[in-house]
Amino acid sequence: MLFANNSRILIIQTAFLGDVILSTSVVNSIKAQYPEAQLDLLVKKGNEGLVLGHPNLNQVLTFDKSRKWREMLRIIRANRATPYDFIVNLHRFASSGLIAVLSKSKTVGFNKNPLARFYTLKLPHPISKGIHEIDRNFSLIAALGIKHLVKPSIIPSEEAMQKVTEYQETPYVCFAPASVWATKQLPNEKWVELSEKQDHIIYLLGGPNDRTLCETIKTKSPARIQNVAGELSLMESVALMKGAIRNYVNDSGPLHFASAVNAPVTAYFCSTVTDFGFGPLSDDSEVNEVTGLTCRPCGLHGKKECPEGHFKCGKEMVV
Repeated sequence: MLFANNSRILIIQTAFLGDVILSTSVVNSIKAQYPEAQLDLLVKKGNEGLVLGHPNLNQVLTFDKSRKWREMLRIIRANRATPYDFIVNLHRFASSGLIAVLSKSKTVGFNKNPLARFYTLKLPHPISKGIHEIDRNFSLIAALGIKHLVKPSIIPSEEAMQKVTEYQETPYVCFAPASVWATKQLPNEKWVELSEKQDHIIYLLGGPNDRTLCETIKTKSPARIQNVAGELSLMESVALMKGAIRNYVNDSGPLHFASAVNAPVTAYFCSTVTDFGFGPLSDDSEVNEVTGLTCRPCGLHGKKECPEGHFKCGKEMVV
């Protein structure tokens, strides 16, 4: 079972935005070897903004999880009506496994998926030091004949690049202070401390839900700081990060934004560690963390609050 240059392939990654960005490494790696292959990507609705128009994708499909069962049925029917030669399922949970299996295509995926027993080929998803998520994902397509790993990429649109020119008249840095998980988020006072060390204008990035957090940081920081959270689209945020002198991020989506455009980045890892496989990939990158804590990491993903009640991995961070 090997890919061919005329293969029609569906790649599934319906997890978080950062996972979608990393999945473009699979897209790029297949396309580099088989330029005529037709590649589609299925993502969670709301995460499509950064990959729409990607030059190596035929189309981006969405899965609206708020209508889970109806959407799964719709996707399965569409896949059966026009079958794929292969499905590469990067997602490790049951919904994607069910879509892959019932689509009746040859499927490769990770053995952690509850439906993996029905896959054509299943492989391990190891969590061990030195193995990045793009390496784990690459193992699936290497088993189907892909020889060389290509880094993930996002190509900011011309419209996005034009939109951010108004912010780029002078050198600047970007802060992305928010995270879905509280224990992955550097405390506000640390962002304020970091802002006091900057010589250039600072742009605070995030979505609409992050605007209040960014405004809190802004009010306690020097005057040369601008809150653009909720004002820029995902693609526009990436475009702004691409031109920054440096980007400062948590272990969250914006870290992978920087990787995908090879932008300079400093990543703060609080409760999580790079050994999980989600560290920065930019040529100019650094990781800051608090070492020597017996409670760290406290889990594979972030948590809503520190299990120990002290959050030393964030509060003792050197910025």
